[in-house]
Amino acid sequence: MLGTITLLLAQALSSWAAEPEWPRFRGRNGEGVVTGADIPASWKAGDFIWKIDLPGVGHGSVAIVGERIFLLCGDLRTSERTVVAVSAKDGRILWQKSYRTAKFKGHRFNSPASTTPAVDNENVYLTWGTKEQLTLTALTHAGEQVWQADLGAIKGGHGFGASPMVHGDLVVINNDQDGESSLVAVDKKTGQKRWEIPRKSVRLSYSVPVVTRDGTLVFTNWQHGFTAVDPKSGKVLSDVSVFNLKKKERAVSSPVLAGDLIIGTCGFTNEPKHAVAMMLKDGQLSEVWRIERNVPHIPCPIVIRDRVYLWEDKGIGTCVDHQTGKVIWRERIGGATYFGSPVSDGKKIFCVDADGVVRCIAATDEFQELGQTDLGELCRSTPAIAHGNLYLRTMTRLFAVRGR
Repeated sequence: MLGTITLLLAQALSSWAAEPEWPRFRGRNGEGVVTGADIPASWKAGDFIWKIDLPGVGHGSVAIVGERIFLLCGDLRTSERTVVAVSAKDGRILWQKSYRTAKFKGHRFNSPASTTPAVDNENVYLTWGTKEQLTLTALTHAGEQVWQADLGAIKGGHGFGASPMVHGDLVVINNDQDGESSLVAVDKKTGQKRWEIPRKSVRLSYSVPVVTRDGTLVFTNWQHGFTAVDPKSGKVLSDVSVFNLKKKERAVSSPVLAGDLIIGTCGFTNEPKHAVAMMLKDGQLSEVWRIERNVPHIPCPIVIRDRVYLWEDKGIGTCVDHQTGKVIWRERIGGATYFGSPVSDGKKIFCVDADGVVRCIAATDEFQELGQTDLGELCRSTPAIAHGNLYLRTMTRLFAVRGR
């Protein structure tokens, strides 16, 4: 009996180490959903596990592995970037490591630290970009430098914001920009390039790719539309332009899986925006359905069971059937502009507006607003769920909310 318990415990710990609970922007494969958690719809002071001040500002989200939370901070005056490791248990800053960089230049809604780290069971990987250099760096969980790569200059008036992701033994990044562009994969142990795919992107993008069930990487971009790539060889399997090429657009949100479909969005400010569902079969992409009303420009779609929820930038929510695109409901949620993306515990959906108000709605076929909580500070970040708790980053602070 004792031997069996020991074996099961060892297997559980091994699984925990091998599978970070929130390994990249919006968690596992960017889906933003952790079923089994139970986050309260709203909360008061007693529901916070801890709150801390951060050593810098930023809009990037957090990555979580074990009891360590990783995020990037920036200094608006010097543009110095600081990697920060925080204890999920009590909010202690475990370590921080700063890098002198060239001055940040970008949109007033951007920041020197608008990217989200990626983690595996060994390292944490981060990106930041300036006019002179796109930096991709790897550190151990203890903060020791493993490698650092310079992926070339960045061209784009809005400033850099593309986050990395780990896939197998690769770190992958979407380097679509206003100038010379590419999709890049480096060896996660050495930082050496394994492949690079030239692109005709025209506009700097921020989307993080998604991994399909067969292991294919799918990227979104205004000019290229959806691009399917074999991660082992770096070969482009399919490249299908589905967005409006007559007007300038930008792919900001990241694609998500909905059953056997891939859903991605593209658009720009007040112009019509597009949510398109694509099928990948035998290596080829084809369009299945699209929606072009109240589609988000910045917030990513979220898929819960057989429903897709679109949380539009100005606070209009839409629930659709994931296979057909048929609208189930469309309602005004309210709030200020949304720059972050929704996340869910499988029953409730949370999103934070720019004023720092967290709104919660039900993940059901009937629209229900369940609660609101004001964090009291500017927020352009996406929450994270791990250990059954909710973690939120505002401009200068990090919060942990206790799940039930």
